[in-house]
Amino acid sequence: MSAEQQHRDGQAADPGPRSLAQALRERDDASLGALLRSRPDLLHPVPTDVTQLATRAGTRASVLRALEHLDRFALQAAEALAVAPDPASYQELLDLLAGDDGDEEVAGALPATVALLRERALVWGGEDRLRLVRTARELLAPSASHSSPTGLGPSVAEATSGMSPGRIQAILTAAGLPHTHDTVSAVAALSGLFADRERVAELLEGAPEASREVLTRLVWGPPYGQVTAEPAAHLRWLLDRGLLLPTTPGTVVLPREAALSLRGGRAHRVPEPTRPRVAVAAERKPQVVDAAAGGQALAALDTVEELLRSWDEGGPAVLRAGGLSIRDLKRTATVLEVPEPVAAFWVELAYAAGLIASDGGYVEEHHERHDRPDADAEGYEDEETRDARTRRRSGEAEHYAPTPEYDAWRDLPPAERWAWLLEAWLPGTRAPGLIGGRDGRDRTLSALGPGLDRSPAPEVRRRVLELMAGLEPGQAPDPATLLERLRWERPLRSAGPRREQPEPPRTGGRPAYGGGVAANDPEALRTKLTEWALLEAEMLGVTGRGALATHGRALLGAEGRSEGAGAGTAAAGSARAAVVAALLAPLLPEPLDHVLLQADLTAVAPGPLVRPLAEALGVLADVESKGGATVYRFTPGSVRRALDAGRSATELHAFLDRHSRTPVPQPLTYLIDDVARRHGLLRVGAASSYVRCDDESVLDEILADRRATALRLRRLAPTVVAAQADPRTLIEGLRAMGFAPAAESAEGDVMIARPHAHRTPPRTPPAPVPDGPPAPDATLLTAAVRAVRAGDRAATAPRKETPQAPGGLPRTSPADTLATVQAAAMTGESVWIGHVNAEGAASQRLLAPLRVEGGYVTGYDHTADEVRTYALHRITGVAELADEPDGAEPAR
Repeated sequence: MSAEQQHRDGQAADPGPRSLAQALRERDDASLGALLRSRPDLLHPVPTDVTQLATRAGTRASVLRALEHLDRFALQAAEALAVAPDPASYQELLDLLAGDDGDEEVAGALPATVALLRERALVWGGEDRLRLVRTARELLAPSASHSSPTGLGPSVAEATSGMSPGRIQAILTAAGLPHTHDTVSAVAALSGLFADRERVAELLEGAPEASREVLTRLVWGPPYGQVTAEPAAHLRWLLDRGLLLPTTPGTVVLPREAALSLRGGRAHRVPEPTRPRVAVAAERKPQVVDAAAGGQALAALDTVEELLRSWDEGGPAVLRAGGLSIRDLKRTATVLEVPEPVAAFWVELAYAAGLIASDGGYVEEHHERHDRPDADAEGYEDEETRDARTRRRSGEAEHYAPTPEYDAWRDLPPAERWAWLLEAWLPGTRAPGLIGGRDGRDRTLSALGPGLDRSPAPEVRRRVLELMAGLEPGQAPDPATLLERLRWERPLRSAGPRREQPEPPRTGGRPAYGGGVAANDPEALRTKLTEWALLEAEMLGVTGRGALATHGRALLGAEGRSEGAGAGTAAAGSARAAVVAALLAPLLPEPLDHVLLQADLTAVAPGPLVRPLAEALGVLADVESKGGATVYRFTPGSVRRALDAGRSATELHAFLDRHSRTPVPQPLTYLIDDVARRHGLLRVGAASSYVRCDDESVLDEILADRRATALRLRRLAPTVVAAQADPRTLIEGLRAMGFAPAAESAEGDVMIARPHAHRTPPRTPPAPVPDGPPAPDATLLTAAVRAVRAGDRAATAPRKETPQAPGGLPRTSPADTLATVQAAAMTGESVWIGHVNAEGAASQRLLAPLRVEGGYVTGYDHTADEVRTYALHRITGVAELADEPDGAEPAR
């Protein structure tokens, strides 16, 4: 007996599972749980039985998601199965991937890859009968209208399906094959010719050189070409012999069997069984990396604080379509002294962390009525909420402002504040690098506006950090090889053949942040997301000098993984945030409580200052430069600002004496005394407005000044001058003339001008847009597998056929229903019941009654795998189970 005959006999003896449902039913619980873990979309909702699970696993949306989560070689194996016979043997699949010459790497990697495809229910069947799920085959297989991702076209049988029998016989004759009596045998003969490498080579020996050049261009795809009504001689030679077959008028295709022969049996030009290695671009001491990352983390905190401080009294207005205007983004970039794309990143980070929001719009109900003792029956609404509602009704513009969470964040230690930001950055789906680009409707994407969510962003961000963590501490990866590795792990499918990816340019400089990306280019988006992840990690201090820092590695811990971004103190207090903060804290300098005063009216802060000192000094002086040390400059305007805030000259002198490690310079003392002596000499109040001064000569000087003409002053008394300008304009005009007026109240007291901190109502940070259902935990997997098994046992339990309802449940009367379930409870048998719940949904349950009383039946529901109670009046019918065959166990 031949080996082929033995192989056929073996297949006949053990045909294997007949369907995907049967293949899944034969799995153990661990294998079924692995399927649900790798494809969590199958769990929503939990399938009722294995048949429903198999049906859902074969739907187009689920199969597409599963294919998109395969690595390059697994996807190549699936593509090869799509062009192989159905079913195909393991050896046929290996030949398609390794080719006629074989490939040891392919042979070594293929068993694990086939096991992976089996685990994810994309392939089923025995080793000699591998079947690709039908939907996956439809997506990956070539047809008469499009090629597969391998670049292969339709088979001879598919391409000749509409061809006349006479034309097929003519092709056989031209190819040197004998005439056949029917079309099926003619197609089989032509397919056999093209599948034979030696016979194809012999056929092409007599081909014109131009014909061979055409085949060379088509062999690796795309396999389609255009011909005219009168094709050239070299094209006619190929058409006559079936090496080019017509598909549509004017279009021809190279048949799959001929292409494989010309390729040497390979389905892919370059199989990629081995994952690319991430190369090391530079190697530094881990201590240097941690120090650099710690310094950058401190700079990140300073930048976010500066942003929020600049918006403390109310930030820029919200555009009607949502988001920040280009002008406001430029102003923010000027304040932060960074490029606009980088400023957009910090704005988006603060927004994702829940530190800034719009002061109007929908208010999240953080304050429940039962939390407020004074809540009335209509529900509690605080003053800020009512103000926001009033502004919306009056048409007043909404503005961005810090949220109440900002005050809580500001009071945390620096390391915990940084961890709070990182808990928002890592799972966030908003991509600030897209700002400035265009969306699918050709609208500009703005900071804080809609359309910035990209669901692959968290996965790319985390995977970049994981690959960096795979290197030794202190090693910085080469970005080009990092990107190549990510492309191998998540190749992007397309309708056409896969092209070789161009390698990104290797330049000495780093790519600029931002720049946007085309809305319909997912490959460019993933590339940009990778570049942005590297740049954002460096700006935040997760990496230092291109390598992952010690506290950056702690970010990848699975414990404490938050569901949302910036969830208040809960995010900062999570297990992961606590670990990260503890690792970062030693790298951050201790805040200082002193400065160094200099004779040139400047103060140098040699490090970060404690918050009360920094806030007080920010009022008394202007920041001149930032860096490792911050330089503050004292000016008459800054000193007047401190006096307007209610500080006296004596208090300012004492403040400087207390916090300066150097003697207070005499020029600074004179500056404070001089500004204080003139401060409040003039008093401005509201008439329209007026100026009051005890020194009449000062008022004479003001009235004689030409610059006062615009204020339209008029003397009412020797010490009082009235103006037709409002008090704010009058004060600014007098200050421009060199005076130092102070505003006074209606009672004549000097008004203290302290900045008013504006806060939004309570807000929740934006929720990330997931790329799919979340990965199930062990508890959910165990419960889901148990439910599927129970439902499957119930669904496959046989039932007795009845004349009233063959193949289904009979409609029984209440008396018959009661008698049947009582008898089953006494004998311990199971019965089928039809049940309608309170919502009117009908279902069939396999029930083992235990107790019948009070109009209810209680029993073990095999369908739900638990004890349940059903009302007898909601049971529509009852049927006994069919007799079990000898040796069979009843369903339990």
